[in-house]
Parts: sequence; C-alpha cells; structure tokens
Amino acid sequence: QVQLVESGGGSVQAGGSLRLSCEVSGYTSSTDCMGWFRQVLGKGREVVAQIARTQTAYADSVKGRFTISRDNAKNSLYLQMDNLKPEDTAMYFCAAERRTWCNGVFSYWGQGTQVTVSS
Repeated sequence: QVQLVESGGGSVQAGGSLRLSCEVSGYTSSTDCMGWFRQVLGKGREVVAQIARTQTAYADSVKGRFTISRDNAKNSLYLQMDNLKPEDTAMYFCAAERRTWCNGVFSYWGQGTQVTVSS
C-alpha cells in the first residue's frame, strides 16, 4: 500500500522559512513524478512545484522562493520555502504518480500539512 506522509508545516512570520517533507512508503519513487500542491479552504487546489527525474517546475508565484528536491536514499520529497508571504498560507499536499514524467495526474496523495504565514 502506497502512503505519503507530510510533515514540517507550522506558523511563521512573513520573510521566514519552512521545509516540508514527504515520506513515501509502499514503492520506490526515485525518478517518478512527484509534486507539491496547496489549497486554501474554499478554493481549488493549485500546483506549487513538480519534479520528475531531475527536472523541476514551479508555479510563477513561488519561483525563486521555493525549491523542490528529493532524497532517493530516504524515499522522500522536500519543499524548501524561503521568504514566505501571507499569501502562501494554505494546506500543503504532496503527491506522486508512477510515471517518469508529469502530466498533471497524480494517483497518490498525502493528508496535508498546514502552513500559516503571518504579516
């Protein structure tokens, strides 16, 4: 059974940093497409960053501030978030798909971790 478990969320002031982690179990995801999404209550889920093999992609709103990475030895995905802004406040989810390229479809999702940025 594939499981994704996020951690690292919390409350931080604007300009601060957080590092989200997503531990994958049930399969090895070293080259597969994985991503970070976020959702504000009452709004749709938006993609924040994706990685497939070593290629990365970011939403325009987080470019230059967020960095997605993976540690294959730990079968984990990370999102380093720097210079956080109040508009980054959301529930953050990691997702995975058994495919070595990203097409926007993800079969596996974590339960989410809350990030709150105060001004």
